[in-house]
Amino acid sequence: MIPITKITGDADLALFKETFSRSEEAFEEIDARVKEIMENVKKHGDDAVLAYTEKFDAVRLREMKVTPQEIGEALATVDPAFLTVLERAKARIATFHEQQMEKSWFIRQGDGILLGQLITPLQRVGVYVPGGKAVYPSTVLMNVIPARVAGVEEVVMTTPPDKDGKIDAHILAAAHVAGVTEIYKVGGAQAIAALTYGTETIRPVDKIVGPGNVYVARAKKWAFGKVDVDMIAGPSEIGIVADETADPVHVAADLLSQAEHDQAAVAALVTDCRSLAEKVKAELERQLIKLDRQEIAKTALETHGHIFVTDTIDRALELVNEWAPEHLELMVENPFEKLVKVKNAGAIFLGPYTPVPVGDYIAGPNHTLPTNGTARFSSPLGTYDFIKRSSVIYYDEKALKNVKNDVILLAEREGLTAHARAIRKRFET
Repeated sequence: MIPITKITGDADLALFKETFSRSEEAFEEIDARVKEIMENVKKHGDDAVLAYTEKFDAVRLREMKVTPQEIGEALATVDPAFLTVLERAKARIATFHEQQMEKSWFIRQGDGILLGQLITPLQRVGVYVPGGKAVYPSTVLMNVIPARVAGVEEVVMTTPPDKDGKIDAHILAAAHVAGVTEIYKVGGAQAIAALTYGTETIRPVDKIVGPGNVYVARAKKWAFGKVDVDMIAGPSEIGIVADETADPVHVAADLLSQAEHDQAAVAALVTDCRSLAEKVKAELERQLIKLDRQEIAKTALETHGHIFVTDTIDRALELVNEWAPEHLELMVENPFEKLVKVKNAGAIFLGPYTPVPVGDYIAGPNHTLPTNGTARFSSPLGTYDFIKRSSVIYYDEKALKNVKNDVILLAEREGLTAHARAIRKRFET
């Protein structure tokens, strides 16, 4: 089901890289459909959104906006214990993200000069939450809470309705707890278009965040520039670096926890212990047959699952750094010692009692993470995604006079004589 490969030379190294490389898919047909949807929504607003909702979600809506009554009904419907857990998760997520907050700062650079950076939150943010068969209240918390901590005043959530024109009560409860200010029963590329261009009902936003299917992802790609977006996320990934001290039962369970997400999910173990590799392979087969999402996880393991055996744990970490996985578990004897060797990973989970699901739901750090190797240059979603930095510059007359000749010289060397004149005019007598 899942192969074991010993990394010994260049050929095996090429196989390792091939396992985690994503072929560039042909998006031409999808992009054509997405562009058509977005242009139609741009031109026809609510009418187009409602028509696409009827076409794709099989429901004819009278009203897109979720009412306070619907939210109240949802809160009355869900288990009180679920609401308690939401509040606990909210507190942990907020506490973590409060530590990320940047502050405005100012410095004096000599007499008459003040320089600084002004931090301001985005005014209006759109959060896309997948719907249909999926119910992900954790996605609501992870995308909304950092925005609210950053000071975003208007957080707009869109999510597709079911065939009865309703939103799952658990999603609405999470939205209420997290602090969403508006909720709309809209999904797919049409939701991204509505958030980008605005309609009669939905005002446009400054930035769109949140996961979705390939149509949502491509719509976000085409929306970028008109609005900002968080990332174009791919299927889930987990890499586990483990030594002989790791429990094969735990390793297998953690690999399956991400394999059940998606048939295209990537799950890989890299270890210096051949015995552990064999035990994990056998344990995967034992645990797989007990999963509710057995077929999804099985396909993921068969197509994107692998176990690699290296000579040392340090070599295993070198390989993982080339991969840059979304989730990385260090199930080794001294995980804190090895942490300094990790260069590329979305989130790092240390030790045998820190599986990915604790980070997915309640630890506090964000579970919206870079995939497809983008952890080499990008970061998890955070409060920094919901702020802007503006440079602040002040010179008084004396300070400007002291540097005027430098500015004029540089401007004239660039052929920008109006720039130079703007300085000279202030000192003409």
